[in-house]
Amino acid sequence: MRASFLLARREFVRFFRQRSRVVGAVAPPLLMWLVVGSGLGRSFRPDGEAPGGVGSSLVFFFPGTIVLVVLFAAIFSTISVIEDRREGFLQGVLVSPVGPGAIVFGKVLGGTLLGALQGGALLLLLPALGLPVDPAALAGAVALLFVLAFALTSLGFLIAWSLDSTQGFHAIMNLFLIPMWFLSGSFFPAEGAPAWLRAAMAVNPLTYGVASLRRALDPSASGLPSPALSVAVTSAFALGAALVATAVIARYPAGPDRAGRPSRRRSS
Repeated sequence: MRASFLLARREFVRFFRQRSRVVGAVAPPLLMWLVVGSGLGRSFRPDGEAPGGVGSSLVFFFPGTIVLVVLFAAIFSTISVIEDRREGFLQGVLVSPVGPGAIVFGKVLGGTLLGALQGGALLLLLPALGLPVDPAALAGAVALLFVLAFALTSLGFLIAWSLDSTQGFHAIMNLFLIPMWFLSGSFFPAEGAPAWLRAAMAVNPLTYGVASLRRALDPSASGLPSPALSVAVTSAFALGAALVATAVIARYPAGPDRAGRPSRRRSS
């Protein structure tokens, strides 16, 4: 645990030394939320209701914006895995007595705390949106943000560990992680979508995390998966991603080889 906390602390030190990461993680989602929410305000129809105003569209996009901030934080924190391997830091950690579980937990814990901190800061905008500020609901939303941040950071770690270049990581991000967010119910509701899109949203684990957060922030939200199912899928997503990441680093401790395939060489 001491090694894990030291790795997590290192993520905080790097974050506060790179102030541009704060802007990069928070500003683009906020700008997208304001522009898209305002632009689609008059034509937006949540859950088959009559077209709403700008306020209703901003409220609908708000939970997804928070999740997008957490996703960006996970991306920025786990891309350091590739940089640490290139600079030799991870090689030094791998030959130490620290086990693969401690390495994964430390890196993921640092990214989780940073993602939850950045996403949770947006909850200060709730009064401006006219949403109720219920202490119990806020506590549930913060706890859910930690679970979502843990899941997304574990997934980002798993992807970064399998790659040997930041360019490849950005390609996977654009091909997999961003579409995963688009198909989570953050950008449009499942009602009224084509059948194949509804099916894709149903198998997307991030859909249930966004639904739980939407329900916690807006009690009037409807057309969402059941609370028990949403919490169960989100928790299973976080646990499964962390376990798979631990298994991968235990099997391929040297990371990918020069061809981009996982190496079977083990550290001495």
